[in-house]
Amino acid sequence: MKVRWLQAGLLGAALLLVVATVLQLVGLLPELNPFGRETIDRSQPAVLRSMRDLSQYHAAVGDYQVVIDVEKDVKGVPSALAGERTLFVAAGTVNAYVDFGRLADDGLNVSPDGTSVQVKLPTPVLDKPNIDNRRSYVFSQQRGLIDRLNAIVETPTQQEFYVAAEQRIADAAKESGLVDRARDNTKVMLTGMLQALGFRQVTFVDDEP
Repeated sequence: MKVRWLQAGLLGAALLLVVATVLQLVGLLPELNPFGRETIDRSQPAVLRSMRDLSQYHAAVGDYQVVIDVEKDVKGVPSALAGERTLFVAAGTVNAYVDFGRLADDGLNVSPDGTSVQVKLPTPVLDKPNIDNRRSYVFSQQRGLIDRLNAIVETPTQQEFYVAAEQRIADAAKESGLVDRARDNTKVMLTGMLQALGFRQVTFVDDEP
């Protein structure tokens, strides 16, 4: 009798485990792992360190994407044992702005009759690239056996890929005509504003730094 009761108990426990597993798979029960991880955010709120006034007109923005292909080999060692190659896709934007705070005292020259004005336009400046973390990711990574073992005990970092991507995007922004686009947009904006103030003719000269 005891054996039968034991068998019946084991069978019942097995059935309960099967039912619980099925319910968990369909989402009707929470995860049953008693050692599951719990995330507790104890971060402090952001603290204001300083404030400053801006006199910048953001006239254009460029959206860029670059693929960083970095391979690290160990001389004399097959790549299957040591070394790695990473393809990192990075996306980001670059703002081009005009700093009106750099306007000189003679930055606006109004004609004696008050019908025309000449503007010394500061050269547009390219801001530091802003890498979009949500659109940047490791596309593929191949590692040798030794590097894979090291990755188990070492915390991997993608900092070098972000730095490389930032430099590549900055170089692309310089060559893409973004500064000229910002200059043209600023002229259009100032022309409309000054004409609304009554000036019939608006001209521009570049105020080179």
